[in-house]
Amino acid sequence: MEIFFIVLAVLAAIIIMTGVRVVPQQSAYVVERLGKFHIALHAGVSYIIPFIDKIAYRHTLKEQTIDIPEQVCITRDNVQVGVDGVIFVQVFDPQMASYGISNYMFSIVQLSQTTMRSEVGKIDLDKTFEERTMINSAIVSAINEASRTWGVKILRYEIKNIVPPKTVLIAMEKQMQAEREKRAIILQSEGEKQSAINVAEGQKQKVVLESEAVRQKQINEASGQAEAIRAVANATADGVKAVAAAAKSEGGMEAVQLRVAEKLVEQFGNLAKQGTTLILPANFGDISSMIATAMSVVKSTK
Repeated sequence: MEIFFIVLAVLAAIIIMTGVRVVPQQSAYVVERLGKFHIALHAGVSYIIPFIDKIAYRHTLKEQTIDIPEQVCITRDNVQVGVDGVIFVQVFDPQMASYGISNYMFSIVQLSQTTMRSEVGKIDLDKTFEERTMINSAIVSAINEASRTWGVKILRYEIKNIVPPKTVLIAMEKQMQAEREKRAIILQSEGEKQSAINVAEGQKQKVVLESEAVRQKQINEASGQAEAIRAVANATADGVKAVAAAAKSEGGMEAVQLRVAEKLVEQFGNLAKQGTTLILPANFGDISSMIATAMSVVKSTK
């Protein structure tokens, strides 16, 4: 009898230990009871009834990476390109991931490929390299819209490679080379244009400065000549005033007569030096009469 109880206790312990389940961190187990969903077990120690409950599905709640194989897509301008990518997904509802779809990984891959072909077909080849972000966002939105009942969330999608045909690559390289040469020619012409403008502007400023210099020079020369004329006039006036004052003084007229006689003789001497022919007045022999004539002019001026 004791042996029976011992065996019964051992069996009970085995049954109890069989029902203990330890769920790892970031994991979830889906438990079915008699073929029907019962509960989803999360991280920690849980107990299920042996032979009645069973763990039907095991899911990881970590972010998963799915590689999208390369596929051929046709752009809007009818060019075939090979496109592959990678998608990041995460299970947020273990029950829906178990019963909402049979294989969410396979479905996500297929939906990613079909959406990729659709999005690439909307744009030209030249835009496929520029619109990667737009394509990635469109694929994420389309898959999340379709997978709402799958218990899976698409976090992001990234295009890895876009491979056009070799002939297209060669044509694109030639196009880029031509574009670079075009930009170089434009930049060179712009530089030459700016250089010509700078030279013309410099010549203009040079002419303006030279004309200003000539103008200032003429003004300065005219001012100097005016000052010289005024100085000569003032000196002449002062001399005339001095002569007049001297003439009014005692013996002044005699001095004037003497000066007139000296100038008369000096001027006739200069005329004799400048030419071989000399015309003399009729009364040249009578110097005194000529001096008297000059003095009469002086007296009349006075």
